[in-house]
Amino acid sequence: MEEKLALVRFNNVGESYFFSTDLDVHKGDKVVVETIRGLELGELISELKDISEFNLDTELKRVKRRANRADLDLFEFNKTKAMKSLEICKTIVNEYKLDMHLVNCEYTLDASKVIFMYTSESRVDFRELLKELASVFKCRIELRQIGPRDKSKIVGGIGSCGLPLCCSSFLGEFDGVTINMAKNQMLAINIDKISGACGRLLCCLKYEDEAYTIEKRRFPKLGSRVRFEDKIVKVIGLNVISDLVKIDYDGNISFVSLNDIKILPPKDHKNEQRGR
Repeated sequence: MEEKLALVRFNNVGESYFFSTDLDVHKGDKVVVETIRGLELGELISELKDISEFNLDTELKRVKRRANRADLDLFEFNKTKAMKSLEICKTIVNEYKLDMHLVNCEYTLDASKVIFMYTSESRVDFRELLKELASVFKCRIELRQIGPRDKSKIVGGIGSCGLPLCCSSFLGEFDGVTINMAKNQMLAINIDKISGACGRLLCCLKYEDEAYTIEKRRFPKLGSRVRFEDKIVKVIGLNVISDLVKIDYDGNISFVSLNDIKILPPKDHKNEQRGR
């Protein structure tokens, strides 16, 4: 079989990475690959792609094999082992009185390396801790500081919508979310209400941003003047979902249908403003 491109994901909702392979594997298969961390078990999340279709400027690591029963059993064993190791590490961290909160622990498939993930408000000097952990676990140790969004992805929870957090259920990678997305959806800028469990802006603000941008093209701009029932009124709000426009006519505030107003051409708009 000729060389193909395999897209592999780790930990169900983790990021996905490309590997090369000449094996007969298919979407959904568990595979063993070698990463910078060591041997790891991943899942093929798409069918193999023709490697010639991609302009790759780096050499890809190869898929070592389709995971066998021994690999799957070892993976499950390592998960149980990691839970116990995390508790041991927490005890040692407390003994050293370090300002770090341990979140998760993972072993590579061959258990040659253990990775402890933690959050901290400040820089942590864990040189002595590393020596202690190496003597206890007898393998390579990695202490990885993660941010609040990564912590929520690992820990999980329920969002304000009542559903499991996006990041821990299906969101493989974090998209950039900005306060302008909340403004684009005309949400009140209440940081507590537009922030997720991680304390950062809700990832779901990204989902509807493009739809709002497209829909708002049908509406007049805030602050502009439009014609309604032969009167020139000022636009002070929009309800994109309900196709309503909030207008102000000499202090009288009301919502009217978008279909009942006439957006003035720029020239007429200027003339009307001069007339008033």
